[in-house]
Amino acid sequence: MIGIGWPLAVALVALVAVAVGASLLGHVGTARQSAVAAVRAVLQLGVVSLVILAVVRSWWTTAAFMLLMLGVATWTSARRLTPDRGGLAVGAAILAGALPVLAVVLGSGAVPLTGIAVVPITGIVVGGAMSAASLAGRRALDGLATRHGEYEAALSLGFGVRDAAMIVVRPSGAEALVPALDQTRTVGLVTLPGAFVGVLLGGGSPVAAGAAQVLVLVGLLAAETIAVVVTVELVARDVIRRVRPATADRPGRRRGSHPRRPGLRRRVTR
Repeated sequence: MIGIGWPLAVALVALVAVAVGASLLGHVGTARQSAVAAVRAVLQLGVVSLVILAVVRSWWTTAAFMLLMLGVATWTSARRLTPDRGGLAVGAAILAGALPVLAVVLGSGAVPLTGIAVVPITGIVVGGAMSAASLAGRRALDGLATRHGEYEAALSLGFGVRDAAMIVVRPSGAEALVPALDQTRTVGLVTLPGAFVGVLLGGGSPVAAGAAQVLVLVGLLAAETIAVVVTVELVARDVIRRVRPATADRPGRRRGSHPRRPGLRRRVTR
C-alpha cells in the first residue's frame, strides 16, 4: 500500500523535475505542459478522492459523474484535433467505443454493477477511447494536409469525397492502435499496468490481479479500435476538419462543382 506523506511528495516532485528537465534538455517544448499536467493531476485526483464516496452512493450522481467524464474527454480530444467546432464530433467516437465495452463487462457480470466499480471502469475505458481518438484524428488530419495531392488525384479519377479521403487517412487508424496493441502483447513480459498493480496493492491475489488486467486490456483494445474507426470516418466525411473552409469560390467555377477537401482551408485564387 502506498502511503500518503513526505516520501510520496518527494517522489512526485522529483519525477516532475525529471520530466521537465528532460523536456528542456531535449528542446521538446513540453516542460511547462508537463508541470501543469502534474499539478492538475494531483488537484483533480485529490478532489475526486474526497467526493467519490458521495458520488457512488446514488445511481443518479454516478450517472452524472460518468457524463462529466465523457464531456471532459470530448472537450480535451476536440482541442487536440482542431479549433473548429466540428471537432466536438469526436465525442461520438469516444462514446461509440466506450458504450459496447461497458455493456459487455457490466452485462456479463465480470464487473459488479455497483457505483464503486462502475465509475473506475468507465474512466479507464473512456480515457483509452479519448487517447486513441485524439491520436487517430491528428494523424488523419495531418495526412490530409501533407498528402492532399493524392486526395485530389483520387477525386480526378472519379472517387467520391469520402472514398478519396479514405485512401489517405485509413493508415492513420492502424498507427493510432499501435500503443494499445503493443501494451496488450507485452503485458506481463514488459509491463505490469495499473489494474494489475492496483489489485496487488489492495491485497488481492496475483491471479485476481491478472484477471482484472486482462479484462481491462482487452476492453481497452475494443474501445480504442471502435473509437479510431469512427474518428477516421468522421475525418474522411469532413465532419472533423482543421479549419472551416472559406465561403468564397474560385472564379470561373460553379458553386458546388468541386467537393471540399477535408481538413484543409479552401484556397481562393485571384
